Amino acid sequence: MHQRPAILTGFHFTRWALATLSERYDIAGHMDRPEPALVPANAQPHVQALVTTGSVGVSDALMAAIPRLSLICCYGTGYERIDIEAARRRNIMVTHGADANAPDVAEMAVGILLASTRRIVRADKMIRRGDWTKRIPNRFGPIAGLTGGKVGILGLGAIGMEFVKRIKGFDVQIGYCNRTRRNDVDFSYFPNVMALATWADYLIVALRSDASNRHIINAEVLKALGPRGHLVNISRGWAVDEAALADALRCNVIEGAALDVFDEEPYEGTELLPLDNLVMTPHFGGGTEHAQRRMTSLVRQNLDAHFAGKPVVSPLPELRDMAEMTAGRLR
Repeated sequence: MHQRPAILTGFHFTRWALATLSERYDIAGHMDRPEPALVPANAQPHVQALVTTGSVGVSDALMAAIPRLSLICCYGTGYERIDIEAARRRNIMVTHGADANAPDVAEMAVGILLASTRRIVRADKMIRRGDWTKRIPNRFGPIAGLTGGKVGILGLGAIGMEFVKRIKGFDVQIGYCNRTRRNDVDFSYFPNVMALATWADYLIVALRSDASNRHIINAEVLKALGPRGHLVNISRGWAVDEAALADALRCNVIEGAALDVFDEEPYEGTELLPLDNLVMTPHFGGGTEHAQRRMTSLVRQNLDAHFAGKPVVSPLPELRDMAEMTAGRLR
């Protein structure tokens, strides 16, 4: 009887996702943290694929602890904590969620941008505390509103373009900063993040975060954004220097911010918690049922292709050259 490939999970997936993966694969175990010592001993000799997320990550040491590992599937777009060079050296293919959750993350970006700029969370808390005792104009300071504002998008990829579709309805001006200028849009292009922040009222971080752009949003960028500016991060936490952001919010260097992602998750820090001009959500921009199903389906497609000896569907851009080379090794 043909033995089914064994996979290990490094993320708490939904029951539906696990059931979908279990249709063709044996789930040999689960790790709560990406540490070699947590690989189940009885699974270690058998596991051939690891399904996890880029924010959890996979180190060289963890790869070494799973000797038959040939595939790492990142559930979601990011892969910032995957040791790509170690994977290449060990001939381990790595895939990611590509554009599967882009519409849903873009929805979230619009939602938390509005929550920040229109003081929605602060107003809700005020009523619940019983503080709405009289009508007071400008209780939370002057509110510009989005209409006519300048929205700067850092990273005009799949999520950025989905965000554009949605934010256009607010009659805003749109500018962007990308690794390369796009020739399929007519928005204002800025060659670097400082230029974009200086121009923008609202700065949306939607880039694919990796080691090259860690803390790309720093104190200087926040100062350039200015005292009426708002920052939204739906990319990855380490794109933003959280200490610099906390200081900028405390000192009114910028007016407000909204974060769906954090440098370390779950967020266990303290400096962001007291800030009333900050909206925080627990990294669930891609947490809709539609996005979950699309991402699970893509993981399954990558697993199926890999173990059928075919090129994977969504390899990391850095490993596309490996996709054809590694195809067929398991046949």
